[in-house]
Amino acid sequence: MPIDQDLLLGLLFFGAALLYSSVGHGGGSGYLAAMALFGMPPAVMRPTALVMNIGVATISMVRFARAGGLQSRLFLPFAITSVPMAFVGGRIQLPLAWFGALVGVVLLFSAARLLFETLQRDTDARPLRGPPQVPVALMTGAVIGLLAGLTGVGGGIFLSPLIVLMGWGTVRDSAAPTAAFILVNSISGLVGLLTRQPTLPEALPNWVAAVLVGGFIGATLGARRLGNQGLRRALALVLLVAGAKMLF
Repeated sequence: MPIDQDLLLGLLFFGAALLYSSVGHGGGSGYLAAMALFGMPPAVMRPTALVMNIGVATISMVRFARAGGLQSRLFLPFAITSVPMAFVGGRIQLPLAWFGALVGVVLLFSAARLLFETLQRDTDARPLRGPPQVPVALMTGAVIGLLAGLTGVGGGIFLSPLIVLMGWGTVRDSAAPTAAFILVNSISGLVGLLTRQPTLPEALPNWVAAVLVGGFIGATLGARRLGNQGLRRALALVLLVAGAKMLF
């Protein structure tokens, strides 16, 4: 007997939520990867990913904020411009080919980012430059927010590596601010999408339940210890396959 597609997607969503939440993410690019593999239409992919993002990002934000606090200087300047731009992005309906190309690039970037992290031995030992200048954070937030709304990701997949690579904070420093950033952008992008009356799948409540469980487990473990390298490589492979599927 063939396995039900909704069940398979639920399991993939659970796995993505568990892994992404372990570093303060909502899992948006992982959800998009799973839906891309099953050929779901963009009209369904974006709102579905954003709804699940909101639930998991909320859990991640609370768990990491309790563990290490939420540095407002790594959140507020980015969020000020990202939130309105995420709404604008959510309002825009890209042509199918453009959407596929954009999501494919996002997924491949996500895969490259995950693979890069597995090569790092001690990112927290690098010298820090401190939080970015406000104008830099405002411009960065605007760009990431627009991309978040256009694709259905919360933007954390771009913000957290920037924080680490630019020396604005450590991986652990970035977790709570990134989760909060994903949360507000996902809400804003979803509101923008709702003005266009998007299509939501019937299985969405079950999928939300799956990602909430995965997000709670991942965030609880990640607040104490960052995610397993082998799982990151496996997810990176899924993202590579899905990104290539969307592009080609």
